[in-house]
Amino acid sequence: MPVWNVQKSIEIDAPVSNVYQIVSDYRTWTTWSPWLIAEPQANVDISTTSNQVGSTYHWSGSVVGEGRLEHLRLEKDRLVEDRLDFIRPMKSESKTGFKLEAIANRTKLVWWIDGNLPWYLFFLTPMIKTMVGMDYQRGLTMIAALAETGRIPSKTEVLGVESISPLRVAGFQDQSSVYAINESMEQMLPKLQNEYREQGMPKEGSMVAVYTKFNMKKETFDYILGNAIPESLLIPTQSKLKEWKHPACRALHVRHTGSYKHLGNAWSVANRIASHQKLKLNRSACFEIYTNSPVDTPEESLQTDLYLPLR
Repeated sequence: MPVWNVQKSIEIDAPVSNVYQIVSDYRTWTTWSPWLIAEPQANVDISTTSNQVGSTYHWSGSVVGEGRLEHLRLEKDRLVEDRLDFIRPMKSESKTGFKLEAIANRTKLVWWIDGNLPWYLFFLTPMIKTMVGMDYQRGLTMIAALAETGRIPSKTEVLGVESISPLRVAGFQDQSSVYAINESMEQMLPKLQNEYREQGMPKEGSMVAVYTKFNMKKETFDYILGNAIPESLLIPTQSKLKEWKHPACRALHVRHTGSYKHLGNAWSVANRIASHQKLKLNRSACFEIYTNSPVDTPEESLQTDLYLPLR
């Protein structure tokens, strides 16, 4: 059977003993699981002893499927090794776990998986590696927040399919790794603001990020970051701004409240819900609208509305 491997890592500003407690005790997993956010009501059954060799974690839901984890090997502050059995929607068996390394009073945490697929599904390997990698990175980011602050500033709400008005955006276009999208947008923002100022254009509309292309193989996004502008506003011909327009349509609406670092949680939920409900998506673009500003809004109150247009 084809074998595939994914490893993702993060450095956490917390002692290794604190991080080990989080990843070795199944009773913490429901707090930071990158999958349960799509179905918080899913059934989770954890063995009475949750942090020893032989401890088990079983989940079952209509959106997240069903599977089972078991601790195979534990080395305090160094290693967690698990057996992972997916039961549905597709059966498979993998090994997964965490490697921990103390760096002064910080921790390097690596989340890895060695997976298998039936030979006739070999063509799914690149997609699975990309999606699992994105999930693992989201999970690591939540583990880091929990270890460093005791909380995870991320809440996702599925608001359902809605009719939305036409949208016109003027902004800058770029490409970014899926793992560096926040940094890419942070670097673009001052240039965008300067261009609006130089062109004498109003910045009254909400800031919008439009994702126009996702390259699964390269793990990159093409995106446009800009402001929503009225149809009547003329963009100066000498401007470097790119115009993007989308007609009125119906779209799946998902809201994220919390740090932009965790926005991937909401996108994961949106795509899982769309797949579960068998919604026919318009793949030309999807977008997020930032309804308040980090300048005067606490991180835990930042609100972002995500829209997946439908055909």
